[in-house]
Amino acid sequence: MSYNVHGLADDRAALVSLIRDLEPDVLIVQEAPRRFRWRHKCAALADDSGLVVAAGGLPALGNLLLVSMRVAVHETWCTRFPLTPGRHMRGAAFARGSVRGGRFTLSGSHLATDPAERPSQAAVWKEQLSAVEGPLIVAGDLNEGPGGGAWRMVEDGLSSPADSAPTFPASLPARRIDGIFVSTDITIEKYEVVDDERALSASDHLPVVADLVLPSS
Repeated sequence: MSYNVHGLADDRAALVSLIRDLEPDVLIVQEAPRRFRWRHKCAALADDSGLVVAAGGLPALGNLLLVSMRVAVHETWCTRFPLTPGRHMRGAAFARGSVRGGRFTLSGSHLATDPAERPSQAAVWKEQLSAVEGPLIVAGDLNEGPGGGAWRMVEDGLSSPADSAPTFPASLPARRIDGIFVSTDITIEKYEVVDDERALSASDHLPVVADLVLPSS
């Protein structure tokens, strides 16, 4: 599940209820707490959602990886993109994990709103993603749709449905700017954008959910 939670500024009860009902093994969060008391706030979001913190928060500048107790986390790291003066610093979170013997690497990011800044961020992220060996799950808010250069760069060599629904803004979705991408050794069994009443009030983005089958261990 990938979700831009809008800094937890909207209906938190609806957000938590939605996550708990969907029961993701992995939740890739954008705009998670990254400033004052960020550790407590990220941990509280995880606990309320029935998950645990794997990586991210302030070290990844608001990108947060949460996992269920079924997932074993073996290694985590974060990266920060070069700062453009006058803009927000951004980054990405990574974790290597396994579930029922199936291993994978997970990464999430939130690219810039500035179209001049996004490609360089996507390039840094893609360079690190390309160095990962084995099954790879990538998700984030790319702030542009499938036709954009940054989206194409991130998606290159990975799989993602071409006909998914738009994700932003939640109240009247018109743009597909949030996505989940997987390496070709992972099977996508189901991929959907959740748009029930809770999703409409929980954030300004709609969440993306995918059922994935990892290669046999």
